[in-house]
Amino acid sequence: MNMKGRSFLKLLDLTPEEIMYLVDLAQELKEKRKQGIRGNSLAGKNIALIFEKPSTRTRCAFTVGAQEEGAMATYLAGSELQLGEKESIEDTARVLGRMFDGIEFRGFDHEYVEALAEYSGVPVWNGLTDEWHPTQVLATFLTLKEHFGYVKGLKLVYLGDGRNNVANSLLVGCAKVGVDIAISAPKKLWPKKELVETCEALAKEAGSTVTISDSLDVVEGADILYTDVWYSMGEEKKQVERIKLSAPYQVNAALMKRTGKDTTIFSHCLPANKEKEVTTEVFESEASKVFDEAENRLHTIKAIMVATLGE
Repeated sequence: MNMKGRSFLKLLDLTPEEIMYLVDLAQELKEKRKQGIRGNSLAGKNIALIFEKPSTRTRCAFTVGAQEEGAMATYLAGSELQLGEKESIEDTARVLGRMFDGIEFRGFDHEYVEALAEYSGVPVWNGLTDEWHPTQVLATFLTLKEHFGYVKGLKLVYLGDGRNNVANSLLVGCAKVGVDIAISAPKKLWPKKELVETCEALAKEAGSTVTISDSLDVVEGADILYTDVWYSMGEEKKQVERIKLSAPYQVNAALMKRTGKDTTIFSHCLPANKEKEVTTEVFESEASKVFDEAENRLHTIKAIMVATLGE
């Protein structure tokens, strides 16, 4: 499959086949890495890593992934650039596009990453915006594939803040590749109606289902329970309100049992607030695949760069 020169901004832009191609490529690259085989498909390339928001997994995955394929990665803190302030995002894009072969952006406004892609002339990769977190979902799918042997036909239940970037991206990704997805969240934190309707249509094509509910009953039959922090970066002032709203949706041992399956796994995009959205007991249990998924950020991000920029 040829994705050369493409940007990776949100999963709505990709076909189901392209999404799973990236997951399969990531699995292949991971296996090679285990065998000590390093690639050189990005040899001689220069990659800009723009971070308006702090990061552990995304920054490390892009840096290590680029280096292991022969590229040079340059970290650019958002505070050190003049993004949209002294210089328009369009002008910044045109400057960076003449100096770099690829650009990663992690920040607030999704329009920024779209503008970078439109004006830079090089592949641009979304490392997270307020609306979307597409690289995370590829890591989730690779984790599911490794654990269960397949992805299509599984059931994922996301609990808590159902309208954040991870929930949005899981909703789209699962609907596209045929994973049944249920979001269990207080009504105030449900995803946008338009997005749900889009995903329902995608799921119908893929032969899967989309369920949005404020009930915990939807966890029945789940293969994976997934959660994220109850308040995202920049929402700290809403902490008290969010904890009150979301407390019933904590992933704990009793909820894991309610799936009715002893094979159900747990995951989280990290960082986690233990004893809030998930208990330490579940987080540290054998069912927890949190750190498998964290590692898989490296392999899936490497796959994105290799597929869109590699030789």
